[in-house]
Amino acid sequence: EPPSSPLSLAVEEVSENSFTLTWKAPEKTGQSGLDGYVVEICKDGSTDWTAANKELFLSTRYTVQDLSSGDKIHVRVKAVSASGASVPAALEQPVLIREILQLPRIRMPRHLRQTYVRRVGDAVNVMIPFQGKPQPEVVWTKGDKPLDTSRINIRNTEKDTILYIREAQRGDSGKYELAVRINGAEDKATLDIRVIEPPGPPQNLKLVDVWGFNVALEWAPPVDNGNSEIKGYMVQKSDKKSGKWFTALERCTRTSCTISDLIIGNTYSFRVFAENACGLSEKAAISSGVAHIEKTKTVYQPEKIPQRDMMEPPKFTQPLTDRTTTRGYSTHLFCCVRGFPQPKIIWMKNQMEIREDPKYIAMIKQGVCSLEIRKPNPFDGGIYTCKAVNPLGEASVDCKLDVKGKI
Repeated sequence: EPPSSPLSLAVEEVSENSFTLTWKAPEKTGQSGLDGYVVEICKDGSTDWTAANKELFLSTRYTVQDLSSGDKIHVRVKAVSASGASVPAALEQPVLIREILQLPRIRMPRHLRQTYVRRVGDAVNVMIPFQGKPQPEVVWTKGDKPLDTSRINIRNTEKDTILYIREAQRGDSGKYELAVRINGAEDKATLDIRVIEPPGPPQNLKLVDVWGFNVALEWAPPVDNGNSEIKGYMVQKSDKKSGKWFTALERCTRTSCTISDLIIGNTYSFRVFAENACGLSEKAAISSGVAHIEKTKTVYQPEKIPQRDMMEPPKFTQPLTDRTTTRGYSTHLFCCVRGFPQPKIIWMKNQMEIREDPKYIAMIKQGVCSLEIRKPNPFDGGIYTCKAVNPLGEASVDCKLDVKGKI
């Protein structure tokens, strides 16, 4: 197949005897690739097309020379490959051969490069500066059609063009194309206008579930979004006693929600507003049913604590330690024991049980066993044993006590 047509053909510069063209390469060039371009010209009023270039070239810029001042020249460009020539890309208007002192250029203000948003009923007043000498031709279109001058006013000066709509309507939304032309040289810009209004109400608000102090709601988006994206939904509740509406959720981004912390004994109604960049919908979706928050009967069930076997045979956690003391100075022996039931403690000296003897005072407190030996003499030295006994077993620890005489 031959290549497709070159793109974006435009006049870059015009002088008294020449003009310069620019374009972009075609989207389809074929398997063999491009061999080059042919620029063809034809005087206004004639049908004889002649090639301006003798040989093919691959540049996307070309200057047509040796023209007469005042001529009007029609121009077209073809892309050529081994498969043949493309359908030509042509300028809509002929190029008038005269010097352009300043090429046409639109200076689109920064705030108009994005979508220009207005509310229904607001005025649209847009001024777009441009440059060019001699005086450019200014053309406004919308969807490739002339503007409706009964609603839209255009005023042009030497340096700018003004688009004015007294009261904007939704139908005024769309892309407006501005073209500024001088002798075939042209600059274009697009103005995107969006006229918005509050959205319609949400649809099919349903009371899905009621449990405890909570209510679940669901709804569908509004049929009319007001020509602006829905930002969220405002959910309100009203109890039967007061009849007043209170906001439960400020901006819910989903089409469902859960309302909590409702009061026992109250009966509630709900409504939902939709919100876009223009504000809240004038009307709300109201739930068909009501939610009655009943007092739930609770039955106390004591926590079941698993029974744990606390029985444990005696075990010494801190043994007796060997001690050396001086004759006539009371001393203490200590050890620690645990077990359940609480073990019986038996103290022995040299394997003989110490029974009621005023010289010895035995005590046990919170598992700490102590034996006080009052004013010992060398005869009281020896091996002391502490034995702990309960129904599950017994355990014992020993230590050596050495009593020295006074020096």
